[in-house]
Amino acid sequence: MKKLFLSLSFIAFSTCFFAQKQVTIKGGTPIPVISDRNIKAADVSVGQNIDFKVARDILVDGIVAIPSGTIVKGQVYEAKRSNAFGTKGRLGINLRYLNLPSGDVINFASSNIYIQGKNRTAISVIVFCLCWLPFPCGSKAELKAGVEYEALVGSNTTVNVE
Repeated sequence: MKKLFLSLSFIAFSTCFFAQKQVTIKGGTPIPVISDRNIKAADVSVGQNIDFKVARDILVDGIVAIPSGTIVKGQVYEAKRSNAFGTKGRLGINLRYLNLPSGDVINFASSNIYIQGKNRTAISVIVFCLCWLPFPCGSKAELKAGVEYEALVGSNTTVNVE
C-alpha cells in the first residue's frame, strides 16, 4: 500500500511539474519579423515561399509565447523587375503564418510587405528624345536583410508554452 501511495504521488507530482502552460495571444498583436537575406523582385517569382524570423521574444503575461528566431512563412504575390523604359520594380510578400516549437500555428491577418522602386519613365523618355541614348531603367525593388517589418496576429490563439 505504501509503494502504491508513493507511486501515485510521484506520478501526480511529475504531471504537475512538467505540465505545459497555455497562454492566449490576442488578435492584432504585432509580431516583428526580419529577413536574414536580401530579396530582389528580379530573383523571385509569384507564389514562391520566403522565410522570415521573429526579431525578438513576444511576451504574454511575462511568459515567452513566441521565441525570437521562430520561422515566419511568407509568400510572394507580386514580383516585377524594373525595365529599360524607366518603370519601377515592385515586390509584394504576404506574411502568412508561423509554427511554434510546440507545434501550434499562428496565422496572420493582412500582413503584407510591399516595396517599390522609383519610377523614371519621364526622364527616360526625355533622355531618349534629346540624346538618343538608351532608356535609363527604373530602380529595383529589394527587401534588405535585417530590416524589421510587422505582422499582425489574425485572431485570438491559445498556444502551449514550456
